[in-house]
Amino acid sequence: MFERLWGRKDQQVNTETQSRADIANPVYKEIALQLTSTAENSTPDWTTSFGYIEDIDDGRGYTGGLVGWCSGTGDMLELVRAYESAAPGNPLARYLPQLEQIMEAPYKERPALSHRLLDPGFTADWKRAASDPAFQLAQQAERDRVYWQPAFEEAVRDGVGPLGLAIYYDVSVNHGPGDDDESFGGILAAARKAERPPAQGGDESKYLAAVVKDRVKILKAWGDYQKHGRQDIHNGLLEAGNLDLRPPIRWSVYDDPYELGSYPQAR
Repeated sequence: MFERLWGRKDQQVNTETQSRADIANPVYKEIALQLTSTAENSTPDWTTSFGYIEDIDDGRGYTGGLVGWCSGTGDMLELVRAYESAAPGNPLARYLPQLEQIMEAPYKERPALSHRLLDPGFTADWKRAASDPAFQLAQQAERDRVYWQPAFEEAVRDGVGPLGLAIYYDVSVNHGPGDDDESFGGILAAARKAERPPAQGGDESKYLAAVVKDRVKILKAWGDYQKHGRQDIHNGLLEAGNLDLRPPIRWSVYDDPYELGSYPQAR
């Protein structure tokens, strides 16, 4: 199946005979954003997802925006605060006291409290705010501050290439910042114990497979694992040997196929 979806190994570019891709090149950020967007919002065009908002019944309250900020985990509160700083009196500013109250409650109470305190107007106001350039910029800035930049810094530290960077970013978004076993830092720490990262002389493919394996373990523990979920993106590209994310890039998530036929324009 992997050969059918992602291309045969013998069809891949031999990266050992070419200079290594520079993960600081903005094109690799764009590719990573598109890969994760297909898992988060079922489209590679992440710019269409500013107005996304719903309760997906995952125990985290409302989920919204580019990376799925949640009313029950605190990152949505941080985003709305950033938006208020940039554009005082915006459509979401009036919900700041309620978002703060949600975060003061025990974790298990936050999903129900999100509806009790934010309904009925919150989702409509979120969608209305999505057309505001200030809210779009706030989402991109918070995405980069909380999720992208830590992933990039750790990717540089570990010496991984574009695929590794994309995996790091997806884990950062899906598991959140932190060093506990279930968070971004803890997952990388577990993988580093299992396999040495390239910066320490390890095999990159084996190391990245360990990262994916450990994040799958956490997804299963959460009850969030799906057989053809977001891990299929990365396992497929690893199986194809496309560590440098050279187009054409073909992947599948939740049984939906996608293809990137050429390098995209960075946005």
